[in-house]
Amino acid sequence: MKIQAEVSLYPLRTPRLSEAIDKFLDRIRRPGLLVEVTPMSTRIEGESNEMFKALRDAFETVAAGEDVVLTATMSNACPLGR
Repeated sequence: MKIQAEVSLYPLRTPRLSEAIDKFLDRIRRPGLLVEVTPMSTRIEGESNEMFKALRDAFETVAAGEDVVLTATMSNACPLGR
């Protein structure tokens, strides 16, 4: 099933936010997923299995070394329009 998500990663207790965010973005960018980065969140579109794998991998990678909060809103009815 094709789904869409809007996710935001919030690194905690660190002066350098971009390192965790960049690491997270590197892990969710993979074939089959459309990724659109905005100033406040990231929008992702793709097959649900691939998206959930990418999000789990990205979160676990970042969370292994830093305290973070990840918020996600998912839908099967809100295409990115591509």
